[in-house]
Formats: sequence, structure tokens, C-alpha cells
Amino acid sequence: MTRICMITGKKTTSGNNVSHANNKTKRKFLVNLQWRKFWIESLGIWVRLRVSNAGLRTIDKIGIENFLILQD
Repeated sequence: MTRICMITGKKTTSGNNVSHANNKTKRKFLVNLQWRKFWIESLGIWVRLRVSNAGLRTIDKIGIENFLILQD
């Protein structure tokens, strides 16, 4: 399964490890993903999503239902 946030769309990016000698080797910056269940009051169901920490903060701030309305 790919590491992509189901809410914000954030995904793994690539970059370089840089040593003191300025040698560069490839590396990945992984997204901080968590499995979370959200209760959607209007539908009366639980939804299980794999969301990033930034997505969780957004949901905490405006709510899951408001976020889903903004996505439409």
C-alpha cells in the first residue's frame, strides 16, 4: 500500500542525506500516517481513514463533515 494521506493527499518525497564531507545519497521523507476512525454524524457511520498528522489537525480544527464538504 502506498503511503498517501486519504485526506490531504500528502505522500512520500525524496531528497538527499548530506554528510559532513558533503557526500549526497538518496533518501525518503515518509509521511506520518495514522489509521483513525471517524464518526460521521450525518450518515451515522464510522469511517476508517489513513491520515497524516497534518490531516488530523485539520479535522480537529474544522471537523470531518466540514472538511468533506470543502472537498466537494
